[in-house]
This record gives sequence, C-alpha cells and structure tokens, in this order.
Amino acid sequence: MPSLSTTSPTRGWSFWWKPLLFLAVAIIGLYYVKWSPYYLKSFVAADSHSIGASIINDQLTSPVAAALAYSKVYFLAIWKAAVLAVILGSLLQVLIPRDWLLRLFGRAGLGSTLRGGLFGLPGMMCSCCAAPVAAGMRRQQVSVGAALAFWIANPVLNPATLVFMGFVLGWEFTALRLVAGLILVVGVAMIAQRISRPEAVPEQAMQAAVSANEVDQHSFFSRWGRTLWQLFWSTIPIYVLAVLILGAARVWLFPHIDASIGNSFVWLVILAFVGTLFVIPTAAEIPIVQTMLTLGLGTGPAVALLMTLPSVSLPSLLMLRKSFDTHVLVTVAALTMLVGVVSGLLAMFLL
Repeated sequence: MPSLSTTSPTRGWSFWWKPLLFLAVAIIGLYYVKWSPYYLKSFVAADSHSIGASIINDQLTSPVAAALAYSKVYFLAIWKAAVLAVILGSLLQVLIPRDWLLRLFGRAGLGSTLRGGLFGLPGMMCSCCAAPVAAGMRRQQVSVGAALAFWIANPVLNPATLVFMGFVLGWEFTALRLVAGLILVVGVAMIAQRISRPEAVPEQAMQAAVSANEVDQHSFFSRWGRTLWQLFWSTIPIYVLAVLILGAARVWLFPHIDASIGNSFVWLVILAFVGTLFVIPTAAEIPIVQTMLTLGLGTGPAVALLMTLPSVSLPSLLMLRKSFDTHVLVTVAALTMLVGVVSGLLAMFLL
C-alpha cells in the first residue's frame, strides 16, 4: 500500500465535521441502545444470576404461530439496534474518508484483521445488527478479514455479554467463551481472507480518496439518502423473511430437553449446527443455555450452543450475500460450527 502522508491536502472544518458527526451519532446511539441498558442489566445479572427467560421457551407446536410469536419477541428486542446499525452503516460510507478506512482496514493481513475486531468491541451488537455496518465497510473496500473480524467480534466478544455470562452461568464459561471467541474471530477471519479472491487496494481509488476527498456533486443528504436506501434494501427485507422462516423452523430445530441428552456427541454436533443457523438477540444465548442446563442438557452441547448461537446466523449470512463471496460465507458458517463442536468437547473435560 503506498504511503499517503505526504500527499494529503490541508483539511479544514469543512472536512472534519463529517467524521466528528459520525463519531457523535455512534456514541449517542450506542449509549442509548447498548451501553446504558447493558450497564443497568449487569446489576440485575449480579443480583439475581439471571437476565430473563429463554426466548424460545414458549413450546409452540404450530410453525405459523411459532414464526409470528418469535418474530414479535425478537424484533421488539432488536429494532433499535437494527435501526442504528443501518444508520451507521450508511453514514460510514458518506462521512468517514475512504483513505482513513483503507489505511486502517484496507490491507489483507493480521494487523488489519485485529483492528477490525477491536473496532467491533464497542458495538456490542448481535450478528444481524452488525451486518449492515460490515456491509458498509465492504462497500468502502475494507479487506475481507477486517470486515469479518468486525462482524463476528460484535456478538462473540461483546464485553457486556461476557459479564452477564459470568454472573449467570459462571466465570469458567466466560473464560472458555473468551478464549474460543478470540480464536473464532481472528482464525475464521484470517482463513476466510486467505480463501477469498486476491484483493489489492486500487491505486486509482486511493489517489482519488486522498487528493480530491472523493468530491461528489450531490449534497450530503442526497448521497446519504441514496446510500441508506441501498443498504436498507440489500439487507433488511431478506433479514425479516429469514427470521420468520427460522421462527417457524424452531418447532423442529430445538429438541425437548431432558437428562437423556446429557453430553451426547451426536446432540453436541446437532446443536452446534442449529446454533450456527438460528438467530437471537444480543446475549439471548445465556438464558437459553441456562434453561436447557436446568432441564438436563450436558455441559458440552450447552457450550456448543453458547458459542454458535451468537456468532453468525442464517439471516446475517444472507444479509452479507452481496458483500462477500458465497464460498467465504459458507466457510465462515462451517468454521463457526467447528469451533462450537470443539469448544463443547473441551467443556466436557474442563467444566
């Protein structure tokens, strides 16, 4: 990547108000949607050792009723974060200078991947809510590894979820989730980067971004409106449809739990597969696993769910279908399931 420090023009207030506006929207939005509610919920988790009931515990047998009931509960839980994610994903493309993003995340390599993962930590979003921002990053030519690390780190390394998990399930579960999560975020992103099509930051795009700041004749609101609509249309309709389908499919996806399942390896693999596909709000894996453990589920299958449920989901994979090659997304899903299986096996011996 060429050095750009000597070619950048002097940038005044007409330039700096854009990244400052993005920062303000991100901080205010995340404080309202994520940081403040999670801070208050941490006291609930510490006092009661619970953060609520399992979101899949209504035991409906009709697929239509299950789809409608789950979709209602799910979207009521995540709609604020989803709206914020689409706003941030679109603003990222019109307010943050592309040369900044290319310097930080444009090069395919470990450094860019690590920065992408760190960039995802403050978001604390579920995989579906992080997807529009990841899509916005890819539209700005961010590397595959950095965008994937951002996307997966949001739910897997969510600091609030790790704290809730410690208070509710035990700190040994948190430690295992943290170590396995780091391997998942960095390892999967790096492998997916390697198998993706060769990437190079286009020289012309870099020069245009630096020398002209990609001047657009359209007004800010015109460009933002166009970007917002494109991002919304490419992610949200398929998202809603996939949630409805999975809401109906949960009638068959989640078994009746009793002590006979225990630490069965077969059920460990099945639940790792189900967890990879199913969609949940942020931290909802904790009450799901807590409930299943009380019903007799073994530690191994429980940890497999604990790793795979938040990491990716069928809706989030479909939301990113235009941002990554299909074989990259399939690899991410397969490796996520594999990490879930291995984590579950380790939990059987360690926890």
